[in-house]
Amino acid sequence: MNKTKETLVIAFALFSLFFGAGNLILPPQLGFKSGDFWWLVTLGFCLSAVLIPIMGILAHAKLQGTIFDFGKKVSPTFSLVYSFIVYAISIALPSPRTASVTHEIAIQPFFETPYIVTSILYFALVFIFVINRSKILNVIGKVLTPAIIIILLLIMGIATFSYTFDFGDIVFNNPFTDGILEGYQTFDAIGAVVVGGVIIISINLKKKNASYEDKKRIIRRAGWLAGLGLFLIYAGLIFTGALMHNEFEANISRTALLNGISIKTLGNTANLLLSILVSLACFTTAVGIVAGTADFMKFKFGDSQKAYTLTAIIGCVLGVTMGQFDVHYIIAVAVPALMFIYPITIVLILLNVLPEKYSSSKIFKAVIVTTILFSIPDFLESIGFVESIASVKELIPLGAFSMGWVLPAGLVFVLVNVLVNIKNEL
Repeated sequence: MNKTKETLVIAFALFSLFFGAGNLILPPQLGFKSGDFWWLVTLGFCLSAVLIPIMGILAHAKLQGTIFDFGKKVSPTFSLVYSFIVYAISIALPSPRTASVTHEIAIQPFFETPYIVTSILYFALVFIFVINRSKILNVIGKVLTPAIIIILLLIMGIATFSYTFDFGDIVFNNPFTDGILEGYQTFDAIGAVVVGGVIIISINLKKKNASYEDKKRIIRRAGWLAGLGLFLIYAGLIFTGALMHNEFEANISRTALLNGISIKTLGNTANLLLSILVSLACFTTAVGIVAGTADFMKFKFGDSQKAYTLTAIIGCVLGVTMGQFDVHYIIAVAVPALMFIYPITIVLILLNVLPEKYSSSKIFKAVIVTTILFSIPDFLESIGFVESIASVKELIPLGAFSMGWVLPAGLVFVLVNVLVNIKNEL
């Protein structure tokens, strides 16, 4: 396989591993509620749902290890705890959500079966793919992703040429920051540290004799290509939602809106095509999450295939358990977990991308501790302590936007770097 084709296959695989349930149902409703400011919401959403995740892939290209390597400069204990938290969240929330979305859009319109039946069949197939580990890249990259992209382009293209560029009123108070926070719900920053490891191991299986630099170059190029694809698709879906502001009730759900848009654009074939799209997009993400979790446990237990298989079984059983709840419930449950772990993940990704002289162990420790401390108010607010924490959030810059950790973490990063440089010069 030549290098260009190989890069494209990996880029397609990355795109598909990222593009799951949230990536499909979140953008249209953002556009639907954003009016003339759809472009500003798009920028915010793509900052947290595209740029940060691709930075995570670039960090993986640099580290070429596992998720454990992302936090080891803080301490081995921190890195281990962080890794377990991320994988626990991943297999408990975004992975089951893919089954729930598949049921609501791809199954319910045709069959009156309960969520549990869909979840069982769905995760049985996920398990089969995860166990056939070496075939993941080829199947996902060559077959599934092109099908997803073709159907999405049909929906967006028909909407663009069928509707006048007329937009409604904006619902969001702060379109840019609301777009960023909605991007959290894609789980893509977390997905980057999880599925990035899947890509690394898959490449190692295929290119055992490749050098570090060759693998780094392939991963970086594939990452940027996947990021460009994600940006174009998200922007198109948000724009499509904005064009259709008069077509649906204001309180329409995310899944109902996506289904309605497909019917408006694709007509009688909408349900079938949308079912295929949802099933493929969700399934590939679930495979990536479960495989990534199993890879990590295999690594921690001395390259044990038993650990890999057992983790895959646990991930799929948990997927069946949580996948029987509806999408709205799973999204609501995810908010507290995201408000706590997402800022830490973003900071770890950015620090690992930076050159070594700007990201020493001291800098890692100082910035991560600061991020954790200033994320606590947002976490407490997300679990119901709204009134008691309001006065504290008012004192923190950007606290009103649930992003109070950003400026303190950035300030500490600069100050510690200055102090380290002064010490080195002395």
